[in-house]
Amino acid sequence: MRQRIRAAVAVAGFACAVPLALAQGSATEEIEKYRQALQDGNPADLWEMRGEGLWRTPAGPKKATLEQCDLGKGPGVVKGAYAELPRYFADAGRVMDLETRLVWCRVTLQGLSEADAKKNPYGSSNRKSDNEALVAYVTSQSRGIPMNVRLDNPQMKEAFALGEKIFYFRGGPHDFACATCHGEDGKRIRLQDLPNLTAKAGAQKGYSTWPAYRVSQGELRTFQWRLNDCFRQQRFPELEFASPASIALTTFLAYNANGAPFDAPAIKR
Repeated sequence: MRQRIRAAVAVAGFACAVPLALAQGSATEEIEKYRQALQDGNPADLWEMRGEGLWRTPAGPKKATLEQCDLGKGPGVVKGAYAELPRYFADAGRVMDLETRLVWCRVTLQGLSEADAKKNPYGSSNRKSDNEALVAYVTSQSRGIPMNVRLDNPQMKEAFALGEKIFYFRGGPHDFACATCHGEDGKRIRLQDLPNLTAKAGAQKGYSTWPAYRVSQGELRTFQWRLNDCFRQQRFPELEFASPASIALTTFLAYNANGAPFDAPAIKR
């Protein structure tokens, strides 16, 4: 009798699990179709256009444009620059990602204080962010170009090593790490697939599609925002915008995405 009961429970469990798995698979496919349908009219285009305007418009106490901002390929060169970031900048004496470098250029070229240049990095429906618009413009100029972040000096190697430690560090009230969600294949939150950032394919897909327009928020979000939101979900202390920790983690993830054609600003749920 007990064996029959166990068998019946097992069959019932299987019968329930199959529709659930099919429903999850079907929902994931529909989400992907939804993204593809929106991609041709990606609202991120509006952020790109505004960002280009900000890049070319004199601003700040010095009434200067950002057209002489050196993103690593020479003053004013934006084509392909993001595909090689983060990188070490000798003039600043440190490793920078795109958003950190934009802060630097707004301070040195336009004369803003660092506090003003870092103000309002993430926008909302009531308050648009210049940072997000500038990021959208610059990153769009690397679309289709393979990621090529180089660990070609001690500072970059140090940033990569620190970023790797942060990725695997467990802490907070739930003892989470970045690797908790992004360290294995086949994981998901609700119906959201989570890329395995420790595998080449997962790292390439996960990194090369940011920044992205978030349909659920009606805003374009940068990679610094993505990291900040991950820390929030881990119940970690807030990741400070343009902090050394954020740059190190970006270096680790960007390097692991090398070889992937950059495909952003993208569109996400």
